[in-house]
Amino acid sequence: MFKQPLFLVTLFCITLSTVAQSIKPLKYKDFVFANVTKTKNLSYGIAHSTKKDKSRLFDLYQPASDSSTGRPMIIWMHGGGFKFGSKNATGIELWSETFAKRGYVCAAINYSLSKHNPLFNFDELLKSTYYAVQDVRAAVDYFRKNCKLYNIDPDKIILAGNSSGGMIALQAAYSNNYQLAKLAGLPDTTDGAKITTIPKVAAVINYWGGIFDLNWLKNGHVPIVSVHGSKDGIMPLTHKDAPLYGSLAIHEKADELKIPNGFKLFEGYAHELHKHFNPLVRVNNKTKERWLQAGQYTADFLYTNVIK
Repeated sequence: MFKQPLFLVTLFCITLSTVAQSIKPLKYKDFVFANVTKTKNLSYGIAHSTKKDKSRLFDLYQPASDSSTGRPMIIWMHGGGFKFGSKNATGIELWSETFAKRGYVCAAINYSLSKHNPLFNFDELLKSTYYAVQDVRAAVDYFRKNCKLYNIDPDKIILAGNSSGGMIALQAAYSNNYQLAKLAGLPDTTDGAKITTIPKVAAVINYWGGIFDLNWLKNGHVPIVSVHGSKDGIMPLTHKDAPLYGSLAIHEKADELKIPNGFKLFEGYAHELHKHFNPLVRVNNKTKERWLQAGQYTADFLYTNVIK
């Protein structure tokens, strides 16, 4: 008398298995490549330079055995308060590798670091941001000019970063050189300071970064996805003391301006999605799991708002 229920259970399991096998992973959203090819210490600096500028080196991550052309690219920028860090940062390597497995071409770049103390001097923070933005804009220009070499779509270059890297991505996408130089108190004679145009990018990935002026979001209708910890004491979610606005304030302003945006809050976590932020402590596996979750949320957003 148990034959019919057993048959129905078996049929149900077979149906589930068939459906699971028929659902193919989506390129640029899911992991579709098992391996990644990494090429280290390339340069986005001046082509005719006789030596490589370490601040303009990058590592290239590509899905192995991928012959596609016109691929989207993500330029990843590390954190470190504009004083420390490099393209070899743990998070940058993790996101570059995992997004390459989704089909993206990723460039993890170095940029100019400050010789002073921007972490404790807001004026130096502004100046450091300005000079780092010039490096990122040089990188965007380099990849646009060499899009065929890397098989990328020059109209789908995405700026991404965590902490200070997120700040650079935001300023590069939404402020022009004149606005940023004026805020930093730099003279008109500063390289590029008179430029009032903004290089077009496809999107911004902002991991626990901030923007100096929310009104700069009016400069461009660039999709943005932000991730932040609710207890971040380094980069607050909204405006605090200095003119610097975190992910929640950016999300609310983007909604007001009808800019496509996503915002994921990790409740109870601090800067870098650590339980208790300490830059001297090695990143544990649970933090990496949260970084992977942030990556999947980002991939889903980009697939819907940039790729499709």
